[in-house]
Amino acid sequence: MLASPLAGDPPASAPADGGPDSRPNILFIMSDDHAWQAISAYGRPDGTRVNQTPSIDRIASEGMRFDRFFVENSICAPSRAAFLTGCFSTRHGVPTNAEVFDGTQPTWPAMLRDSGYRTGVFGKWHLKSNPVGFDDWKVLIGQGPYYNPPMITPEGRVRIPGYTTDLITDQGVDALRRFAASRDEDGRPFALIVQHKAPHRRWDPNPRHFRLYDEVMVPEPETLLDDYAGRSPASTLQTMTIARHLDPRDLKLIPPPELDETQALAWNAYYDDVNAAYKAAVESGELSGDDLTRAKYQRYVKDYLECVAAVDEGVGRILDELDDLGIANDTLVIYTSDQGWYLGEHGWYDKRWMYEESFRTPFIVRWPDRIDGGTTSDLMTQNIDLAPTLLDLAGVEAPARMHGESFADHLRSGGRDTPADWRDAVYYRYYESDGPHTVPKHDGVRTDRWKLIRFPEVDPDGDGPAGPGCWELYDLEADPDELKSLADDPAHADIRAGLELRLKELRGRYDA
Repeated sequence: MLASPLAGDPPASAPADGGPDSRPNILFIMSDDHAWQAISAYGRPDGTRVNQTPSIDRIASEGMRFDRFFVENSICAPSRAAFLTGCFSTRHGVPTNAEVFDGTQPTWPAMLRDSGYRTGVFGKWHLKSNPVGFDDWKVLIGQGPYYNPPMITPEGRVRIPGYTTDLITDQGVDALRRFAASRDEDGRPFALIVQHKAPHRRWDPNPRHFRLYDEVMVPEPETLLDDYAGRSPASTLQTMTIARHLDPRDLKLIPPPELDETQALAWNAYYDDVNAAYKAAVESGELSGDDLTRAKYQRYVKDYLECVAAVDEGVGRILDELDDLGIANDTLVIYTSDQGWYLGEHGWYDKRWMYEESFRTPFIVRWPDRIDGGTTSDLMTQNIDLAPTLLDLAGVEAPARMHGESFADHLRSGGRDTPADWRDAVYYRYYESDGPHTVPKHDGVRTDRWKLIRFPEVDPDGDGPAGPGCWELYDLEADPDELKSLADDPAHADIRAGLELRLKELRGRYDA
């Protein structure tokens, strides 16, 4: 068994004399838009479970679940860039999905490679530039489809037949075998990134999961029929409601265009009857109003959870491969998502907002012999912290340009060591008022109990997206669903004023 540093030990580093490298392998698994509520190790705040994810739960039961892990910008490319660079969007250069990521800037995979790690990335990349700093890679082109995806490799483009989640899992398992064999030969540890496209919109399930929830009514969130009263007009400006904005492709009334003949036969054999019954109920008036919203929710959330099932099965295959290769005890495993997601909360799908469902993201770590199974952490962490943490664990100094902070000692101690000077607030900023779903740009600060959000362009009188700006303030202890803004309540004026000062401070710290 390879040794890794325990609490109080100096950080591991590459051997100076060419001897064995005792640093841990790193396996980083990221899904896309995986709501923490759709992981049974988390569940909804009210205690209900919408699904079961036994393989992801295994990482939690054998490791540590982080309950306050946040993103700096809840949208795909900016969050991925933050995970890689340890920087806010203002510094990594990708504030929206439109920019091209500069892969020459320092990233944790490239820096680990320079320090002696073998590195690889497989699956979704979504940064408009080819991966830099990897010994091996194969990534989807852009968002990528759920079926028969074209992928980019160092040798060029190739289309691979099959279901994308399964294909990415296959690539991850194959890379594990190759990297483990190489470590046996040359002693180099590996850092392997496996990134799933699922369960991103449009939630196209694998045929083996079509009937997974046929006999199930998925629990609705309490805010499915939210009327947005009690808050600023900001939440009324979006176009991401289950009631009005799911299109025929989302609802599977139209099949994916990438299906081959065999896949199309399986798809139509299931969805033709399902769609016929749905259309008949809508046309007859049997489904209308709130009942129609509830029916759309069931269709949407079941497809979404079926996509999650494929991811969970893939995670299980990868964990089993670690066991079969005999390297599970030498490998730090992380499961996360690029951001959270709405499973009907506030009547929504998608992400983007600073509200908890999309601001928080799942983050689970397994490190055998270092972290006791079933541990939970409420350390206020963020995606910008991943890069400095992994570099710290590998004995590599993080660049001063990184905004994030290392929580490596928290991991080394199994969650028992919390730095006395650790942050007590996190900052968030979203940039795209005119982007998909028309969520107005905003930024804000969250502390243990309070959240203050600033919408700089929203008219407080509700006359449209152009205005002098407005604020929302939430007491997360008394109002965890964020339904009643206290921003204009005189009784909370001092709290708001204090948070405005914190917000100004954090904007300065993060060049925002």
